[in-house]
Amino acid sequence: MQVNGIILAGGRSSRMGRNKALLPLQGKVFLERIRQAMLPVVKDIILVSNEPECYPDWQGLLVTDIIPRRGPLSGIHAGLTVSDCHYNLVVACDMPFVSTEHLKRLRKEAEGYDVVVPQHGDYLQPLFAVYSRNCIAAIEDCLLRDIRKIIAFYPQVRVKFLPVERLGDPAEMEQVFFNVNTPADWQQARQLAGEIEEEKRHE
Repeated sequence: MQVNGIILAGGRSSRMGRNKALLPLQGKVFLERIRQAMLPVVKDIILVSNEPECYPDWQGLLVTDIIPRRGPLSGIHAGLTVSDCHYNLVVACDMPFVSTEHLKRLRKEAEGYDVVVPQHGDYLQPLFAVYSRNCIAAIEDCLLRDIRKIIAFYPQVRVKFLPVERLGDPAEMEQVFFNVNTPADWQQARQLAGEIEEEKRHE
């Protein structure tokens, strides 16, 4: 089953104060880390950003929101609209610990569903999920009514709420799902990656 990857690079990153997709971690920016994790799993990778000028070296398809200023749901819509694969792995650009193995496990769960979203207790991970092109009309309906919550369209499509244990140990998945929104989060990511400890050893 062929799938495409969609990376949501969004726009302003106001809480971070700089472009999250281009934050460095262990010698690679977040975008490159996610791209490399996706490459063995997907046919092509689509980058969705409202600041395309920030990615002059991007080799794949780069698109902007079709219905702008509606948050990540606009990005999912844009990516699905241009994708030539029915199934698509969607990942936010601020999740630097995404791995190839977890993406493979997620992809295996897709057949027969329009959304496969990891679930841990009451928490869903809609920005580390599979979406089919069958979602386009339902998402568009939400966007045109200015409904921005990602899961708002779920009742209109076939959704598999995937127990996080199907992807990996919950503690391990907590790191995979870790997303960086603030400078403090970035420092925590560097701590998790062992980067800060490594720097201290070389002082």
